[in-house]
Amino acid sequence: ALNGFVLVVTSEGLIFYSSHTIQDYLGFHQTDVMHQSVFELIHTEDQQEFRRNLHWALNPSHAPEGEPSPEGGKSLGSSAVTYKPDLLPPENSSFLERSFVCRFRCLLDNSSGFLALNLQGRLKFLHGQNKRSEDGSILPPQLALFAISTPLQPPSILQIRTKNMIFRTKHKLDFTPLACDAKGKIVLGYTEAELRMCGTGYQFVHAADMLYCAENHVRMMKTGESGLTVFRLLTKENRWKWVQANARLVYKNGKPEYIIVTQRPLVDEEGGEHLRKRSMHLPFTFATGEALLYQSAYPLPGFPDPFQSKGKTSKSKKTAQTHGGRSQNSVDPSSLLGAMMQQDKAVY
Repeated sequence: ALNGFVLVVTSEGLIFYSSHTIQDYLGFHQTDVMHQSVFELIHTEDQQEFRRNLHWALNPSHAPEGEPSPEGGKSLGSSAVTYKPDLLPPENSSFLERSFVCRFRCLLDNSSGFLALNLQGRLKFLHGQNKRSEDGSILPPQLALFAISTPLQPPSILQIRTKNMIFRTKHKLDFTPLACDAKGKIVLGYTEAELRMCGTGYQFVHAADMLYCAENHVRMMKTGESGLTVFRLLTKENRWKWVQANARLVYKNGKPEYIIVTQRPLVDEEGGEHLRKRSMHLPFTFATGEALLYQSAYPLPGFPDPFQSKGKTSKSKKTAQTHGGRSQNSVDPSSLLGAMMQQDKAVY
């Protein structure tokens, strides 16, 4: 019911807890951020302000000059000062209340990569941690920031309405599905295990959309973002569902680690309109990379020339089915053609 999410950050800068609704605002799954450094999510210019608000007296010891910001959280952890509770103001003191603004990294397509959040809450003791000091004695509970994080800009009515439809998926860099949120499972009908066991993820994409998706996939690997991509996904009921998607790379320690895709279901009329606009652009040709994306020599041995016969797709699928999912031409199953041959031609 809250227009925001709950965040608990320890004095060292580790995210102790985040409510699952963080995904609706920043695009990160709850499990991706918990027990990670909060400074990896915060704009470099705002990190010092956040660090200041974590300290009970708004006066933290400064990190060494010229230190790389992603390491800020870790260095703070190693040099964190532990306090005896009786040296701190009482927990109900107004001195420990906090209200400040910070820019957080955001994977959603309506942001510029960062979202300004108003964090409102207070420093409270985090009990039950059972941490020990170097001499082995149990440390007393330390202060942590308990805050409600809400976007500075209230959402529009349209955003509220469409938010209920949007689902997110997480993929490896080759687009193999790793996870899907609860709404995605409702829209597509698959369990996470069913999504994961099938290969690169392209076998859920309509044959006519595969090269278009692959082109945007390549763009995302170069620029970090795919741009809006409209294509058809195969649901568990063997129906095609049009979605409008935006994929973003998520980096860890400067290296791309996984892909988050935000997807909004479309009605068939909207999808058809996008398809008509797309067909006005020149399609791929064999000279500019179609054969390369299929990862196989052209022409394929045993396959009819597509310029001679328009039944290439269905014939190739028959070949695939008669040999238990792998054709005698040993097509790489992770290529686009391999993904297409895994599909049952009845879905078309």
